[in-house]
Amino acid sequence: MNNDTIKGNWEQVKGHVQKKWGELTNDEVDQINGSRKVLAGKIQEKYGRAQDEAEREIDEFENSY
Repeated sequence: MNNDTIKGNWEQVKGHVQKKWGELTNDEVDQINGSRKVLAGKIQEKYGRAQDEAEREIDEFENSY
């Protein structure tokens, strides 16, 4: 899945995002709006991850989806 797929399927994917990263609020998930870059930033902010760690988590999420 690439960024276009995430954005294109955001309504279906966002529930899975909330389940995976449970500390994200509904408002934050709405702000992400399918943007991989914004999702990575929110993961960094909420979980204290480095950028490469957040990107790796998103890659793993995409591959399991």
